Amino acid sequence: MTDPRAIQPSELDQLPDRDPEETAEWQASLDAVAKAAGPHRAAYLMRRTLERAEGNGVALPKLLETDYVNTIPTPAEPSAPGDTEMETRITAWNRWNAAAMVTRGSKHGVGGHIATFASAAWLYETGFNHFFKGKEADGSGDQLYIQGHASPGIYARAFLDGRLTEQHLDNFRQESGGNGLPSYPHPRRLPWLWEFPTVSMGLGPLSAIYQARFNRYLTHRGIKDVSASHVWAFLGDGEMDEPESTAALALAAREELDNLTFVINCNLQRLDGPVRANFKIVQELEAQFRGAGWNVIKTLWGTAWDELFRLDTTGALVRRLREVPDAQVQTYQTRDVAYIRQDFFGKDPALAEMAKLLSDDKILECFHLSRGGHEARKVYAAYKAAVEHTGAPTVILAQTVKGHTLGQGFASKNANHQMKKLTVDEFKTMRDLLELPIRDSDFVDGVVPYGHPGADSPEVRYLQERRAALGGLAPARRTHPLAPLPAPAEKAFASFDKGSGTQNVATTMALVRLLKDLVREKESGKRWVPIVPDEARTFGMESLFPSLGIYSPKGQTYEPVDRDQLMYYKEATNGQILNEGITEAGSMADFIAASTSYATHGEAMIPFYIFYSMFGWQRTADQMWQLGDQLGRGFLIGATAGRTTLTGEGLQHADGHSPVIAATNPAALTYDPAFAYEIAAIVKDGLRRMYGEAAPGEDQNVFYYLTVYNEPLPQPAKPGGVDEGIVKGLYRFNTAESAGLSPAANAARIQLVGSGTAIHWALKAQRLLAEEWGVSADVWSATSWSELRRDALEADAALLRGEERVPYLRRALQGAEGPVLAVSDYMRQVPDQIAQWVEQDYSSLGADGFGLSDTRDAARRHFGIDAESIVVAALAQLARRGEVKATSVKEARERYGL
Repeated sequence: MTDPRAIQPSELDQLPDRDPEETAEWQASLDAVAKAAGPHRAAYLMRRTLERAEGNGVALPKLLETDYVNTIPTPAEPSAPGDTEMETRITAWNRWNAAAMVTRGSKHGVGGHIATFASAAWLYETGFNHFFKGKEADGSGDQLYIQGHASPGIYARAFLDGRLTEQHLDNFRQESGGNGLPSYPHPRRLPWLWEFPTVSMGLGPLSAIYQARFNRYLTHRGIKDVSASHVWAFLGDGEMDEPESTAALALAAREELDNLTFVINCNLQRLDGPVRANFKIVQELEAQFRGAGWNVIKTLWGTAWDELFRLDTTGALVRRLREVPDAQVQTYQTRDVAYIRQDFFGKDPALAEMAKLLSDDKILECFHLSRGGHEARKVYAAYKAAVEHTGAPTVILAQTVKGHTLGQGFASKNANHQMKKLTVDEFKTMRDLLELPIRDSDFVDGVVPYGHPGADSPEVRYLQERRAALGGLAPARRTHPLAPLPAPAEKAFASFDKGSGTQNVATTMALVRLLKDLVREKESGKRWVPIVPDEARTFGMESLFPSLGIYSPKGQTYEPVDRDQLMYYKEATNGQILNEGITEAGSMADFIAASTSYATHGEAMIPFYIFYSMFGWQRTADQMWQLGDQLGRGFLIGATAGRTTLTGEGLQHADGHSPVIAATNPAALTYDPAFAYEIAAIVKDGLRRMYGEAAPGEDQNVFYYLTVYNEPLPQPAKPGGVDEGIVKGLYRFNTAESAGLSPAANAARIQLVGSGTAIHWALKAQRLLAEEWGVSADVWSATSWSELRRDALEADAALLRGEERVPYLRRALQGAEGPVLAVSDYMRQVPDQIAQWVEQDYSSLGADGFGLSDTRDAARRHFGIDAESIVVAALAQLARRGEVKATSVKEARERYGL
């Protein structure tokens, strides 16, 4: 009879049991197995039962971790097509040339990495031979995110297929003289080969996920059918420590991105040592990816291990493999057979008996050489299973040996990431191992030769035939000959020229209104990609929800709570807005995918990413650098900008420095517009330059950063003849005379230069100076401090070449009377970018230091940038020149309570 205590549910159990007696019988059976056959047998049966339940569609929590064995057993592996012997020879040549390239370059001290590609060679070669689709394939081909440190192997393959010469290889990491190869995948440096920058670790996996998602977005919106494209991301196990590497795993699973495969090279080593010295990185990653909803394939052991697993009738081998930490596996790689017999097999009597059946050569083959990631058959099986899996993305955890085939001086050594060369003797040993026809006499003066079987050799013909069958050479970047996008109707921009009259309008609202008009354009409207990180309502963009829709591959499976309202929350499969939730990194990854669609897919898209200015560059500046490297185009909008305009939010919301960070990016055109008509002029010119007819010498591969404010203020009408100045960065908005201030004929004069919202304080200061101090002030709008500086730097460079060129800044200010006082809502470093090129006396005001919570007026008084502070600073500047009385400064300070 069943013990009634055994069928009592736990007081914490929330699940009703309709047959407690049956439950008790199952539990008793498990207890009996554990008692009779041991806990390992009980665990085995439970795992198999759970796997069967999952296979039958029974809704159960998934196993997060499986045994430390291959997911695909050897008998279930498909036969790899093609000529394995030929592919082995091709891989050998690529291994050799990758190592030779870095070794030859080391004499110049330029560095390089040998060990990464050595471990990952078959992971790449199997893909190139059988899976990676080229640009002539259906859709847009595949997108390959190559691990940065593996670049020598990719160059070696491009040398074999005829795209690179020995001169190119000898100029690895030496680009300045021409025909050079960049250290890592850099599209800006080698735009015909590389598509995606990946060496800033963590950004590759994040970008790959959003690229796969953007591919779905293009297909669902009817822009282009790229459903045949597959995204492959090659990553290191150490790289997975970066938070960006795993930040979007749930997104990929939630949206069922089965067009995405991660290949993680688990050589168990990072830059200084083991990835998980006391643990197992493969098991950790498996649990992490399974928990997120990914399909996981482990490719750990080569065929040499098959005999060992056949002999493991008790499960002792599998248990031992699970318990040995990674650092010990690395040690086995470098130790002799006696050590392995004692330390690995000697820990368990059953394993000790097994070891007696194994030769020394067999043990060394298994522990020194045989890894799943080093065998084409194993890798092919994993890749085939990945591309055939539906409903979820796949991660392949491939175990390799870092420094494989480079000799025992390299393999699994902690320092191998920093080892940049092999000796001649080590190369000869490698040659013999790879069976390459390279003679001792080819090593002239101790220099390792490059190897090539010949342009018409069977190896090269085979390589080219395989790539032709897959749609062309890879990796490759194509800039398709695109027709310029038609310019939007002029009325979309001209509507801002008349100003807002008495209505107060924040520049954020003006920009959103412009976007609403532009997305309605018949030709180009569908190509806008509005991106927001869960702040659309903050920026007044909620009116776009019902008209454009928020992209979701599931559409809208629910009735929104605000369905009866005009601006309800609408999701749609063909939605245009990408609302990413609270993730600036994810939003930037969206932006990068959209901004480079003109090259990746031959479809120009116009991304418009609006964010809290404080949380854009400060958090994701590395991605902005990635964007510049990837030759992206589009509009970044830093909204609620400035250190004093976002009232009450305080220190971490007050942006006083994003233009400083933006100015460090050579591809960023940074603007701080003050008025609505300036925004219209800048966006209009940006569309022309990036997507229309660029002027001769203009680089189209740029992106725009505009800062806009949430402070409602009157928007003036556009003065005549200012368009050039708006785009170049500076123009005179008014003079004391045109402002109707009627200064005295002999009045002291000063030039007030403001940007963004600061121009309104300058205008107030202009009036105070005239009415209370008899000083004439002209007011200038500096739409872009950094563009003024960039132009001046180019003029300086021209001068060094013997060319006479006057910077635009100097030409614009030529003849302006009096000193110049610049002011902005940012730290003084922003306006001070132009100081050295201003011929007049120059000084500046800015919001240096941390922000604070208070009213706008109080915050501006705190930083000394309000109108009254500008007056005092102007008087002080004029007093130093003897143009006003020194006592005026003290009097003004007391009058205004400064």
